[in-house]
Amino acid sequence: MADIFEKCRQFKEAKAMMRLGIYGYFQPISSAQGPVVELNGKSYIMAGSNNYLGLANDPEMKKAAAEAVMKMGTGSAGSRFLNGNTKAAEELEVKLASFKGKEAGLIFSAGYQMNLGVISCLLKKGDVAIVDKLDHASILDGVKLSEGEMARFKHNDMEDLEKVLSKIDDSKGKLIIVDGVFSMEGDICKLPEIAKLAQKYGARLIVDDAHASGILGKTGRGTCEYFDIHEGVDLVVGTCSKTFASVGGWAVGGADIIHYIRHAARSQIFSAAPTPAAVASISKALDLIWTDMSRKNKLWANSQRLKDGLRKLGFNTGDTQTPIVPVVIGSMENCFKMWRATFDAGIFTTPVVPPAVPPNRCLIRTTLMSTHTDEQIDVIINTFGAAGKALGIII
Repeated sequence: MADIFEKCRQFKEAKAMMRLGIYGYFQPISSAQGPVVELNGKSYIMAGSNNYLGLANDPEMKKAAAEAVMKMGTGSAGSRFLNGNTKAAEELEVKLASFKGKEAGLIFSAGYQMNLGVISCLLKKGDVAIVDKLDHASILDGVKLSEGEMARFKHNDMEDLEKVLSKIDDSKGKLIIVDGVFSMEGDICKLPEIAKLAQKYGARLIVDDAHASGILGKTGRGTCEYFDIHEGVDLVVGTCSKTFASVGGWAVGGADIIHYIRHAARSQIFSAAPTPAAVASISKALDLIWTDMSRKNKLWANSQRLKDGLRKLGFNTGDTQTPIVPVVIGSMENCFKMWRATFDAGIFTTPVVPPAVPPNRCLIRTTLMSTHTDEQIDVIINTFGAAGKALGIII
């Protein structure tokens, strides 16, 4: 008889990396997410966090979370659909919609659940989702969970996008879904061209601003502000675990669309509401982002210093246009060796291998915070240089 657990016993890749000492995942951090973190009793300069603006350890953020816990308790006790809704959650939705320039907003307990719920409830039988090949996994999984079909186009290739759109019958509903900023390579979607193609072929458009909110645009409002596009994007969605320094997901758009999603997204209806601490933290993060551009400006300056230093050493940082700075290594073996060498030298980074990136384009994903110092950034650059030369990745 077939044993459903046989696949578990045959899964050996991770254990093989553990035996070789090059396993770089599930590292148990025992401190706050700051420029320096504690891990197994040792200090590491953090160069792989999504805490871009440094708000996850900001005193005002912690105060807002603590006050929410004292007033509302630690848990939401149920889904928002039933008993878990709060006035603070509804106020946050209004604030998110205003921040993004949309009519209405909706929050979820996690960014992954948001994409699952939004996409799966919008795509029905006969509809087609058109997605960039490097879109986040949550987008792809949301399409798979739906009754619709998936069509993929080459990364940021507008000619291929139009080719895909032109082959879809006009009787089918069409939904283009793209990341505003692509999380591994750090490049930005070609939103003006995508919006024009969506209009030409009668498609609706969703932009995932997970890595753009608080970072792109004059006031940090994201991809639409960056390109000065205020029409043609039907929904903007994202997560709260990056610049908002908490956990949760959100979607903003037209009032009728958000009203429908609120009543149709299964991951919203059948999940517990975000905790009071999470809601308060996200709201406070929005206030801080709105009123102080210094964090965003310092993040960009820090990232440019890192990027310039790595490129000067001869590293390939791809086509990044954002504070996400990939160090393209190539083979999986060299990627893990590079990670191990920098890790042993006190730098915390994240190795990225397939399926997150194409084969033979394995990379070390580096991301800084606005709170890093120039001295810390220089240590990161020098450590990468020494490790890269020792491994023959750079000359």
